[in-house]
This record gives sequence, structure tokens and C-alpha cells, in this order.
Amino acid sequence: MSLNCGLVGLPMVGKTTIFNLLTGAGLETSNFLTGKTETNVGTARVPDGRVDYLSNLYQPRKTTYAQIQFSDVPGLVRGSSQGQGVGNQFLNTIRNVDMLAHVVRAFVNPDLPHVDGDLDPLRDVETINMELLFADMDIIEKRIERIKGGKKVKKENAQELEILEKCLDGLENEIPIGRVELTDEERLVLKNFSFLTEKPLLLVVNTDEQQFKTKSYPGRDDLEAYAAGHGLRVLEICGRIEMEISMLPDEDKEMFLTDLGITESGIDRLARAAYDYLGLISFFTVGDDEVKAWTIKKETDAKRAAGKIHSDLERGFIKAEVVKYRDLVDLGNMGRVKEKGLYRLEGKEYVVEDGDVINFRFNV
Repeated sequence: MSLNCGLVGLPMVGKTTIFNLLTGAGLETSNFLTGKTETNVGTARVPDGRVDYLSNLYQPRKTTYAQIQFSDVPGLVRGSSQGQGVGNQFLNTIRNVDMLAHVVRAFVNPDLPHVDGDLDPLRDVETINMELLFADMDIIEKRIERIKGGKKVKKENAQELEILEKCLDGLENEIPIGRVELTDEERLVLKNFSFLTEKPLLLVVNTDEQQFKTKSYPGRDDLEAYAAGHGLRVLEICGRIEMEISMLPDEDKEMFLTDLGITESGIDRLARAAYDYLGLISFFTVGDDEVKAWTIKKETDAKRAAGKIHSDLERGFIKAEVVKYRDLVDLGNMGRVKEKGLYRLEGKEYVVEDGDVINFRFNV
């Protein structure tokens, strides 16, 4: 599985700069409102030192890292969710993403005016949240009207109607669907709607260089308090500077990152936050042909993990040969791991752990 993340936010907040940083797309950015109506889609390799180590150890013909697909959508303004204009086109392009990253502007640039006149990160967060909320309300209201529009509410629609009305009540009280109290069975009924306010939301604050170094920007305390109260994570990225550094030769990157006080790149930090948020982990397959990272949900058993590679492996699953990554690093090669008795055969119910190096035995 590849994680899919939608970048949302107001116009002129640096979404495309962040997109370029993450994906290396090199798209043109502008200091003017362009009326952009297209969604940029790109893929970012998730940096992982474990993959680097395994690749150096096995020297495979191919090395494959986990990936995150990013969608950079047109900027939203108040009222974007209403009607059939650009806003609705934008919202439709992100309905199937796994999570949303709201890029919030903190950087100061007199040549790049804020669409609302002044900097207020919390106001901007609330603006976007309301647009997502209104968009979900619109879908629910239309679906309820369709169900009730028949001569009689069918039995199979009665439960759906009850759940939708519960969600609508929450939205009318500014409670996102993700925070409405629903059972797992009720959430399953909502699955095909792909509600925006049900998706995990990460706040990505785009700072300037000075703000990033001092960990201070206008409205930071208010935004942090809001995030804590709503169970949201805040990630600070100096998008423009990090993007410029990312284009430097490798030997120069470390020096500039150190000067900025960055120990991990933006994609490293965003990927880790996204994986934690969504409850994802990686396991690895290794060999002369390929070293590859596979992304799965936490608590996935060995048989279902095999299915992530190919359905035949899941269907014909016999055993999983499991080695802990840390043991492989400590001992230096697979032969010594086996000598120490740290190589294990696990059955289909084994719960895969982050960093497991696995070879699946199967027969079809």
C-alpha cells in the first residue's frame, strides 16, 4: 500500500513549495493568485536508514523505499465548498486520500500578501475546517433527501439514515465526523462516502528561516492550544529554505541543514508523523534481486502481510521466516543470526512488527 496525502490550505501559503520539497517535482510557484484549478500529484520516497543498511548489505539490483503520494490541490477560500465552482472540484480530488495535511502560513513576506490581509494561523485553520465541514454537510443533506424522497424508507436504508442524521447533528455543532461517537459497524456504513472531516488531519506550519530557528511565529501559542484541544499534531517546516537546500549537492546539504537546526528533512518528519497518525509500520523483504520496504497497518498478521506482496502468497501461505532488523545489524549477516538462534519460523497468526525482515514460504 502507498500512503496518499492531500495538501490543503488557503492560497499563497506555500503549498506548492512544500509539495516540491516533498516530491522534488520542481513545479513553478507564484507570488500572485493564479486561479489554479488543477491538482498536482507526485510521489515522495520515504527516507529510511534501515533500507539503506539492508541495501548496502545485500547489494541488490533494485532498492525500493516506501512511498507517499501527495496531492497539491488549489487553494481554498471562504465559500469554496458552496456551489459547483473550483472549490468543489478541489474537494473532490482529495476525497480518496488517507489523510490531509493543512499547510498553514506563518512566514512573513511583504511581497506576498495574505489573502485575508494579516497573519493569523488559527483563523486560517478554522477557515479551512469550516469549508471541509460544509462540504461533508452538503453530501449528507443530499443523501438524506434522496433516502427520504422515496415513497417508503427501505429497511436497508434505515440504519444508514440514522447514522447520517447523527453525523449531520455533529457537523451542525462543528464536530468533525472523525470525532462523532460511532461504532466500528456504523463507520463501515460511512466508508464509501469518504468524508473529509473523518480523515486524520496534520497541521503543517510553513515558517520563514528566522521563525524556524527561534521556534516562534505570530499566533503560535493559540494554534498549539487549539491543536492540543482537538487532538491534532503540528509540524513546523521552513518550506522555501528546505526546498533550496534539497537542490544542493549532497556534500553541502548537511552543512546548511545543521545551520538551520534541522536534523531531519521535511519529508522525514512528515512521513514519520503520517505513519504514527495512521498506525502504519514497515517490514522488509531482502535478496540479490531487491531490497524493499512494505507498508502495513499495525497489528497485521503474517498471512495478511504476505498478501500485500501478492495475493498468491496469502492464499498459499505456509510460514514466515522472520528476523529482527536490530539482530541483523548487531550480528552483521543472516548466517550469524541463524547461528545465534534468532531466526524464527512463524505461523499465519504472527503479528508483524515494525522492522521485521521476512521471507514468506508459500505453495499454490
